[in-house]
This record gives sequence, structure tokens and C-alpha cells, in this order.
Amino acid sequence: MKHILLTIAYDGSNYNGWQRQSNGIGIQEKVEEACFKIFGQEISVTGAGRTDAGVHALGQRGLIKVETSIPTDKIPYALNSVLPKDIVIRAAREVPENFHPRYDAREKTYRYLILNDKFPIPQYRNISTFISAQLNVEEMDKGAKYFIGNHDFGAFSSAGSSVKTTERTIFDALVYREDPFVIFEVRGNGFLYNMVRIMAGTLIEIGIGKKKASDVKDIILSRDRSKAGITAPAQGLTLVEIKY
Repeated sequence: MKHILLTIAYDGSNYNGWQRQSNGIGIQEKVEEACFKIFGQEISVTGAGRTDAGVHALGQRGLIKVETSIPTDKIPYALNSVLPKDIVIRAAREVPENFHPRYDAREKTYRYLILNDKFPIPQYRNISTFISAQLNVEEMDKGAKYFIGNHDFGAFSSAGSSVKTTERTIFDALVYREDPFVIFEVRGNGFLYNMVRIMAGTLIEIGIGKKKASDVKDIILSRDRSKAGITAPAQGLTLVEIKY
């Protein structure tokens, strides 16, 4: 039995998130269907974490356990031949039997993309959120720096999370402009439900002058969700990378 870790990219526009759903199609379901077509076995894909409906990925990870004679480096080609075009296996490698894609992860990197222009650009509507007001990127970056460190991020978590603790460590956070986009990137040891989207929403409010950069420190200390910004729309978010 081989234990294979897949690196998975997807456009989440047409899916109800990563996880298999009872009321919609999840990316996990499509990968499992592809596995059945290629390997002829019912295979469960264990993901490194959930992404919400409309969220994208460049480096999601999924673990499969399979009996196969297909060389590991050829498995992406085989699965991609039967996957829909908006889901791609980018890599595959064997891992030890005790490996877990979620609990063994050391850090995750997310990117939030804001189209900051006078008018929307249709080609980018599914991969960014549109803000027409000129954003103050320097202040947004100052605000993002307050995320760095080990904090209780209860103020940046949506209701419904069942985690034991809301404490997380952020290794790096920055905001920069690459016209026509303003980009927020954050790297940490883990993230709460909707945490990056609430971070992005808070930074957007700083960018338009509704909040000050220094408010982020007080919001973190408050642990009060109502003091943070909006939950930014899902389509702007991409899971970029997971490291082990």
C-alpha cells in the first residue's frame, strides 16, 4: 500500500469548497472520483485543510492510500487525464505511513487578491475582489504587520469553528501593489475559520480609511469579532503553499 501526497491546484469558482458535500460538489469528491477511474478502488482523499466555496488553491495537499503499479511521478498525469480542467494535480510523492497532511503541516501561505481600479476587469472577476476606491497600501501594510507573532486571533474567526484554541502564530504578513492589484500575503502555522478573509476585510477597511493601522493591535487584544472588519469575499483568496 502506497501513501501518496498530492499537490492540488484548483479554481474554486464552480465548487462548494474542498470538502465532499451533501448539498453541492466539493473538490475532494472530484479527486476521489478520478482516483476510482484510474485505480479502480474506492479511495478517500484526506486534505490538509478545508477551503470555502469559491476559494482557490495552488498548493492544497491531499493524501491517498492506494495499491498501484503506476510510478508515483506518473500519478499526476494519470489523474489529470480524467479530472475536470479546473482541478490539476501538480505533484505526487510517497510519504511514511504515519504522515498526516493536516497535523504534520508546519506552515501555510495564503494570498488575497484585490482588483483596485476605477472599473472591474471581467477576466479577473473570479479570482479577486473589486474595490474602486484608491487603497492606501502603505497603511494596509502597517496594519498587516500587527498580525505577526503568536496571538489569540479570536476576533478574526467566524462563528461555527470547533477548534480547541484560537491562538495561532503568524510568521509574515505584507500588503503590496502590483497594478491593477493590491495583494495581501500571510504565512503562519495555521488559520482559523475565515481568518484570512477577515484579516483581508480589516485591511481593506484600513485602506479606505475606515480604520487605522494601529487598530489591528486593539482588535487582536479584544478577541471580539465585531471589532474586526468584514469577511472579504471568497473569490479573492488562494491557498498558495503548505510546508511540512
